[in-house]
Amino acid sequence: MRGYYAASPAMRHPRSGVGPAQLEISSEQPSWPRAGIMSGKQPRPRSAGASGAAAAGIYDGTMWLNEVSPGAVDSTSRTPMHSQVSAIIRSRIADGELPPGSSLPTEAELQDRFGISRSVVRQALAALTAEGLIKRGRGRGSVVAPRGEHHRLVQRMSGLSTQIAAEGAQVTTEVLHLAPERNAHAEAALATSAVLGIRRLRSVGNEPIALIHTWLPVSLGGRLSAEDLTNASLHAVMRDKLGASIVSGRRQVRAVPASAALAQALGVTVGAPVLLLEGTSLDENGLPIEVFSTWHRADRVVFDIDVLNEGPVPAQRPVEPGGFGAGGAGAGVGAAPEAEVSDRAELAQRARVLALQLQQLSEDLEQ
Repeated sequence: MRGYYAASPAMRHPRSGVGPAQLEISSEQPSWPRAGIMSGKQPRPRSAGASGAAAAGIYDGTMWLNEVSPGAVDSTSRTPMHSQVSAIIRSRIADGELPPGSSLPTEAELQDRFGISRSVVRQALAALTAEGLIKRGRGRGSVVAPRGEHHRLVQRMSGLSTQIAAEGAQVTTEVLHLAPERNAHAEAALATSAVLGIRRLRSVGNEPIALIHTWLPVSLGGRLSAEDLTNASLHAVMRDKLGASIVSGRRQVRAVPASAALAQALGVTVGAPVLLLEGTSLDENGLPIEVFSTWHRADRVVFDIDVLNEGPVPAQRPVEPGGFGAGGAGAGVGAAPEAEVSDRAELAQRARVLALQLQQLSEDLEQ
């Protein structure tokens, strides 16, 4: 889904100084290739000849460089060489081969191994520094930064701000745009041609972590103002001011590369992986009242999913005349207790699932 920033020039991104009106994000379904964030690979075991520091559990961040082919950077590619280098290092960090605290090779080592200029190396390291993946300091080289992750439970109806605030983090929300707009997908999902578009930037500690596009029916959200939503939860405002509660919905998560506009808003490099969460939310009557797309920084936000083993589904018993089987009223009595136990177990399991869902809903309503 896409939208267009139509806010006034006075609304400026706190870090880039770029106004929302200059950020354009497509309204069509993205045709980007689906990019994975993690490959699932584990750090490679250290060789028997590892240094004493490595044997002591201190990871040597230069070891992986020996495995990189000298031709790993293609000077004829349309992708800039510094982007190729940063992508290689980024993947090593994501795979866990460069854990937090490990030192990266020196600029000279990277230059020699990749066969590139020192300026290209510095561009690559600058991009990784801007993404918060590494820290650079005079005299100590580059070090993989600790992961400042924020967790979001996907199946909970509470929004990102509520869940991150529960971690004790300071969450701020800036309203970039709030006005009626045309969006074919939102209009179809909400069954109305009068749609209110809302664009918000959510940050933790002055660091952007999510860009949120939301569409509401004008009949519902027309009374909202930017002041209502600044540093606030949209769902809480909808409940308290509009009397509309979101109780269910469908969510989809996919990994996509950041466009130039999205990279500028979130403070990442173009092409960096971001997590896109899309969904439609329903009220207590089952009517759609919200459509949204939220782009999260993949290096800052982790999606958690709770799973529950519901057990095997019991086979259904054939129902025969008389309700007890082929022998009349008394013929099937011996088999009935076992079936009742199976049915009761299934009902108990479903009751536990329902109780868990009600507990989560109650917690969301209290926040």
